Amino acid sequence: MLRTPAGETRLNILEWLKDPATHFPPQRHGTTEGGVTADAVAAKLGVPRPVADTHLRLLTALGLLRSRKVRWRTYYWRDEVRIAEVARMFEKGW
Repeated sequence: MLRTPAGETRLNILEWLKDPATHFPPQRHGTTEGGVTADAVAAKLGVPRPVADTHLRLLTALGLLRSRKVRWRTYYWRDEVRIAEVARMFEKGW
């Protein structure tokens, strides 16, 4: 899943969300610490929002991202514990 061209995009999203303040402008709630929106990710990728939504939903479904809704916007951030678990599985040859 992460070795396809779409996978490269998802890896980029995960990398950017390691340090969102460096890669994204402040969000509507004032900071990137509470996550970033699909609009911000779409702008960074240079794709329409539905494309970014698809990537973000998949990463969330895999447990690599967490999300929360604030009014009509959804904010996404990395789930560092889950990412570490997945990394350990790959290190063990899974």
